[in-house]
Amino acid sequence: MAGYVIHLAVGVEYIKRHKNEIKNYKEFIEGIIYPDNVSDKSLTHYGEKSSKVHLKDFLVEHEINTSFEKGYFLHLITDYLFYNKFLDYFSKKIYDDYDMSNKYLIEKYKVKIPEEVKNKIFYKCGGTKLFTLNSISKFIEKTAQYDLEYIKTKVLSDDEFWTTIIDLEEKD
Repeated sequence: MAGYVIHLAVGVEYIKRHKNEIKNYKEFIEGIIYPDNVSDKSLTHYGEKSSKVHLKDFLVEHEINTSFEKGYFLHLITDYLFYNKFLDYFSKKIYDDYDMSNKYLIEKYKVKIPEEVKNKIFYKCGGTKLFTLNSISKFIEKTAQYDLEYIKTKVLSDDEFWTTIIDLEEKD
């Protein structure tokens, strides 16, 4: 999973870029955090783990008509893009990168942390290892540009860009 702050920053940027689409901000944010705020993420990510999101399986069950469903779908899109288009490999060091980038991302994107996840967000000093602050900012901004209905159409038509799951090599 991309870190909570990354998901929330994508949400903040999405709202800026798609004015008037999100009718209920609170429900949208609840949808963004919901998939990672459960004990079994494989159920909420429609795959064996959060890095192997099957967007089409989600769309079979959800219309994405509500603000909550839009936030939930954006969360899954973010994870799909993060693991299949952004990262070159996986390492457990990514959790340190999240902790080291959280303060920067919160300030840059003016992210408000919901109460229900405040105890799950941590802060560390130091440099990131798997991504740079600039590259994660570009990822956030590019992901927020996508239109949810466009992605829905592409996924349902089996567009390879949105349906191909990559097995990332794991490194220490």
